[in-house]
Amino acid sequence: MCAGIRRIFLHATPFPMSLETGYTFIVNPHADKGRAAGRVSALRRAVQGRADAEVLSTVRAGHAGELAAEAARGGRAVIACGGDGTLHEVLNAVMGAGSAVGVLPFGSANDFLKTFVPAMSGGRSPESQFSGGRIRVDVGRVEFSGGEQRHFLNSLGIGFTGRIARAVRRAPWLRGELAYAYALFRVLIGYAPVKMHIQITLPDRLVVLDERVFAFSVGNGKVEGGKFQIAPEADLRDGLLDVCILRDVPKREIPGLVLQYLRGVQSRDRRVYSYRAERIDVSLDSPEVMHLDGEVYEGVGGKITVAVLPEGLEMIAPRGMGER
Repeated sequence: MCAGIRRIFLHATPFPMSLETGYTFIVNPHADKGRAAGRVSALRRAVQGRADAEVLSTVRAGHAGELAAEAARGGRAVIACGGDGTLHEVLNAVMGAGSAVGVLPFGSANDFLKTFVPAMSGGRSPESQFSGGRIRVDVGRVEFSGGEQRHFLNSLGIGFTGRIARAVRRAPWLRGELAYAYALFRVLIGYAPVKMHIQITLPDRLVVLDERVFAFSVGNGKVEGGKFQIAPEADLRDGLLDVCILRDVPKREIPGLVLQYLRGVQSRDRRVYSYRAERIDVSLDSPEVMHLDGEVYEGVGGKITVAVLPEGLEMIAPRGMGER
């Protein structure tokens, strides 16, 4: 187990569960291409008899956020039962409310859990949410040119990976890693690198880049798209975000670079910039597609500021999930 993840569990504090008034499980039945709907009945049976637990299903886009905000106002812990998109929606609804957030992996990729719970064990059952302790993890914050803010837990991408996320959304007949691979090569056909002015604030210095960029990614977690290790050294509690920038390269070189990203060794390549940053300021000459935790934001332009909120979210840590 990597040192960063080990540190999380050594510092985990098992707060008494009575600190909350209850637990709200929010299920996105459309997660995993609709397969999550088949798990709702089992979830309801698992929490049956507990007066402090409720299971709610979303019925429309944005509904998870509404349900999460209402639960947080009531002092309840919120458990996101879906994929990374459901967790992203819950995160943005409860930030600043003081509610703990848990995760049950009902999605197809569940990329954030590959950093939070690398072995994917101990966190699958609803009971694990009741018996868990609490840990705090870093959160990424994005401020757009108009002043609006959004948060992310796992990753951010502008340009190439933003367009890949959009292509995945437009291919509902595919799921998981197959959908990401299909989208990657579909986007690659007509893609042109994006001109960016980037200012990266490191703990000890400032880096300024002004060039065309093939792929721009920021990781709080290690993995996106199922198996692509955009930030293999990311640590959810180090107070830093991992920046991975692929420079303007010929398309014929992309297949080899894809293999490097799958192995998590791209930082050794001279065509890739890698940094661990406190803040990143990006200026775009024209609107682009961005993804946050796989959720698509179109028409993003002007100046975008990405910053880390150290230990900005309290999460439920199922007992035993740090054991290997």
